Amino acid sequence: MSRDSFPGDPRQADESFDRAQTTRLECRQAQFPQEREALTEPRLEAQVDRDPRPESEDRRSPYSLGRRTFLLRESEVQAMSDLGTFRVVAADDLGQFVYAGDRARMERELRHLQKQGLIVERTLPISGRNSLRVVGLTRTGKKLLLPTHRLPESQALYHEIVKPREAKHDAQLYRLFHAEAARIQNAGGHPLRVLLDYELKRHLNRERECLRERRNDLHEIATLAARHGLTVVNGKIPLPDMRIEYQSADMELRRIDLELATGHYRPRGLAEKAQAGFAIYSPREDAPRLRRILDEQEFTARIFAL
Repeated sequence: MSRDSFPGDPRQADESFDRAQTTRLECRQAQFPQEREALTEPRLEAQVDRDPRPESEDRRSPYSLGRRTFLLRESEVQAMSDLGTFRVVAADDLGQFVYAGDRARMERELRHLQKQGLIVERTLPISGRNSLRVVGLTRTGKKLLLPTHRLPESQALYHEIVKPREAKHDAQLYRLFHAEAARIQNAGGHPLRVLLDYELKRHLNRERECLRERRNDLHEIATLAARHGLTVVNGKIPLPDMRIEYQSADMELRRIDLELATGHYRPRGLAEKAQAGFAIYSPREDAPRLRRILDEQEFTARIFAL
């Protein structure tokens, strides 16, 4: 989805995705791979790393939150971790990437999580009579997940399905992650952290506010973009839908910015994403049209079919 900094985003006003909130007066710069020690943090698990234990062997363990105790299987905690990382996930994709296609088990465990108030589900109309079933964490689910240390300390966690109109697009980012993570792992690397576009946007806007009277200075904006590994295109800072930070085969910390483009993209918006250097994915049915758009504008960026 085409989003840029610095216009306001309603999601910046909610407090649904930071582990620790900062105030507007704090002008700390966000830490990126070359600036932080991440090699000892937990890794994000992609599909190739996952081998769910049989349900009969995956006994539920107690997890405490205040005066409440929740009994959860390892697979249920993994599902919650994925929901917290990506905010909204299609139920079909959760079944594929967490439950290895065992839909019956997924349904039982989602019911168990929902009864305990840990997840929320919605069925959204998408086109004609078609609908999309999506799942997200509740605030309680997020609070329970935080102290489990299942994810890197720097990984933002999300709760609730805040913008249903964008849920179809946002739910596809989970599938996009697994597609790109497979490419990273085939090259000997390992994903470490995911940043979604509104987290990047929040960091940029907060740092820009600290510039005060220099906030519209083009040199300052270019410096700000470069500090976050981004670039200025046509006077704006294009934001990727998702950034994956990963450890390469040679033990270096790297990042890749990903954009999920659809058939609704305008030529100019798609060109800006290509100029920004993002790796562009698209639904298989939209890929031919998007490739033609880039060819007509003489861009050599490759579009990967999702």
